[in-house]
Parts: sequence; structure tokens; C-alpha cells
Amino acid sequence: MTQDRHDFTPFLKATSEEPHQKVFLLLQGPHGPFFDRLGRLLRAAGAQVWRCAFNAGDEFFWSDKARLLRHQGSSAEWPARLAQIIAEKGVTDIVLYGDVRPVHAAARSAAQALGLRLHVFEEGYLRPYWISYERGGSNGHSALLGVSLDRMRATLRDTASEVRRPPAHWGDMRQHKFYGAFYHFLVLVANGKYRQFTSHRALSIGEEFRMNLRRLVLTPFHAVTRAVQWRRFRLSGDPYVLVPMQLEHDSSLQGHSPFKKNSQFVEQVVAEFARSAPRHHHLLFKAHPLEDGRARNRRSIRKAAACHGVADRVHYFRGGKLADMLAHARAVITVNSTAAQQALWRGLPVKALGRAVYCKAGLVSEQGLPEFFRDPKQPDLASYRVFRDYLLQTSQVPGGFYSRRSRAHALRLVADLILAPDDPYRALAAGRFQRRQQIGELLD
Repeated sequence: MTQDRHDFTPFLKATSEEPHQKVFLLLQGPHGPFFDRLGRLLRAAGAQVWRCAFNAGDEFFWSDKARLLRHQGSSAEWPARLAQIIAEKGVTDIVLYGDVRPVHAAARSAAQALGLRLHVFEEGYLRPYWISYERGGSNGHSALLGVSLDRMRATLRDTASEVRRPPAHWGDMRQHKFYGAFYHFLVLVANGKYRQFTSHRALSIGEEFRMNLRRLVLTPFHAVTRAVQWRRFRLSGDPYVLVPMQLEHDSSLQGHSPFKKNSQFVEQVVAEFARSAPRHHHLLFKAHPLEDGRARNRRSIRKAAACHGVADRVHYFRGGKLADMLAHARAVITVNSTAAQQALWRGLPVKALGRAVYCKAGLVSEQGLPEFFRDPKQPDLASYRVFRDYLLQTSQVPGGFYSRRSRAHALRLVADLILAPDDPYRALAAGRFQRRQQIGELLD
């Protein structure tokens, strides 16, 4: 769906007057209870809160059934249904997780046309211990793309100190996998009220569930095999460039890059590696932690490596600890993964082939791939510290969506951010942003 398909003009009058009470409409959120807990906080603050469910998974994780709206029509009928909801309920704010999937792209169009606030949650730009909260859009639609490093320097009140790194045991990966499998199970077996529901992903719901379950069951086995594989390679002493893979259905890759399939990205990188990299260098592809095999990345990598005569120098790792792999890497190549932030923090050269909030002069390399493989240029560490501090003082919220403890930390902060009159970037620029003093208490 594209923005110019949706005409919300007939509803402009119904939403033009400033209401006395905020009315929130929550669409699809992270798998699990995060949006339900957020809705409770917003209601406690005096707002009206509605949730629109598109399938049984959405409905199950929403406890206030009296404030549940079901969309039981097709995706083609959604823009008209959304406009009707906005007008009837007097919606002032729309909240969603990711802004690229079709139902959310329509909501972004509606918010722009009607002057509504659009609140967008995403996985953190500084993963794994933060989530992102922005208004208007995220990733390739983020307001960050229009903020230069010079403007960030001028805006920051304090670049000498940094919010401390949250503890490592805040990790959400096991809970993320569990909620993903359970969500798709519900859609598979209990979706009778939503017979016209179609996923924004290419796979059927049954295939989604089977892959989520398989990934969950095989996690211990994969952990052992990759640990052995990584130890053997690490002790070899071979220099390498690391390539963190992304999920092929991820919105960042689909909506903000020139690639529609991981195999296209793999082919471009392996072909240039074979032509330009020193002959003693290696190329390591690291699978995304939630990779379930649907994109057949391992087969694509092996095929490309064999085709270009570098099968002995190209490797595929089924996950592993990113920090360990970055600690020994020579450079990093990515589409637009947030893993690049960890590389930049370590001073590693980064080449991004897609659009991302960190793609700014002085941070990611502006070299072509041939030059990058031969002699990658390091980022300006002082500039990256400015960029990182700016994120930490604005859109990055410590915590997570999935585990109970990390979710509680995030919720203590995000409700006030949503209710604030300005988005985090405008608030900091206007000097009204109060640095989150409670973070120090939460992390102690």
C-alpha cells in the first residue's frame, strides 16, 4: 500500500478540532503483552485507549475486551475501516510497532493526512538493551535522517556523560522466540473470527508457526554446534570481514534497501569479495538470532561462494555472540542492520548498502565495496559518540518488549514519552527534555 492510494479528506472535518482528551488507537504491537500493559498505563493517565485486532493473536494479548475493535475484513478494506474508526472514536493518537507492514503504512498515511500523532515503537537502534520510540516513523522514515551531526552537537546539553549500559541479563531472546511461536499458534488454530486475515509476510501462518516452533526446539543444539565452529575459526588467526545478516522479511530490508531477498545481498558481497579482497582474508556471514531458515541463507551463501571460487574463505555461522565476533573482525558490511551500531562503537569500519539512521558522513564508509574490501576506513569516533549520546538522550528507552523484567523497565518510561507534547527530538532541541534521571536508579 502506498500513501497516495488513501484519501482521508472526508474525515478531515471530523478530526480537525483539538479534543480535550487524548484518544489512543493501538494497532499491531510486539508479540506478547507489551501493548496491553502500555494501554493500562495510558488509561490510568486519563486517556481513552482502543485496540484494533487483526487476528486471534492480537486479541488474545489484549485484556480490555470492551475496548477491542476487530478488523475482520480484507487488507484492501482496512484504510476505509481505519478512517471510520478515527472519525467515530475521535482518535488523536495512533500507536504501532514498525511502520512498513501494509496495515501500518495505511495508518502512517492517515496520521499525516489528518494531523494525528503517530507513535512508532521498534527494536532499539542500540540493541540489545534498548527499544526505540519515535513519532511519525522509524528507520528509513525516522526524523533522525534529517538531523545532521552538527545539529546533534549543537543540541546536546551534555556529551561528556552517557547513560550507563543496562545489565546483560535483560536479554529478551528466549521470550521473543516463545511469544512468536505462541502468537502464530493462536492465529493458526483460533482465527475463526478473522477468516480474511492475511499476514504481511510471504509465508502462510502454518509455516510461520512450524518455523517458530522448530527454531525454539533446536536452539540448544545450534548453540553447541556454533560454539564449536566459532572456537575453531577464532583460533585459526584468519583476518575476516563480518557480515551480520538480517531477516529477509524485516521491514528495514524490505522498505529501506535496494534488496528484496537476502540472496541478492549475498551475491553482491561475495562477488566483490572474490574480486577485491586480499587472498588471505575471509568473509563471515552471521545469521540473525531469529533466523528460521525460510530465506535459505546458508544455501545462497554456499552457492555464491562456490560460483566465485572462494568456498574455502566464506563461512556461515548460525548465530553466535555478536560482541565476540566483532572483537576480532577487521570490518563490517551490512544492509542496514542495527548491529552496525555496535561495530561503530568499537571503532570498526562499516559499509552499509541500505538506508539507516546511522548512515551519516564520518560514521559509515563512503567507499565503494572494492575499496572497502581492500582498505576499509575507520569511523570518526568523536562523531559517533555524539550520535550515540543523541540517541540515548532522545529515542532510546532502556528495556525490552518481551521478558517481564525488561518490559517493566521500558514501560516506566514510555508512557510519559507518549503523553509528552513534543517528540523526543523536538523536546531536546527545545531544551524541555528532562534527562531520564530515574534511569540511574533503575540500573543500580
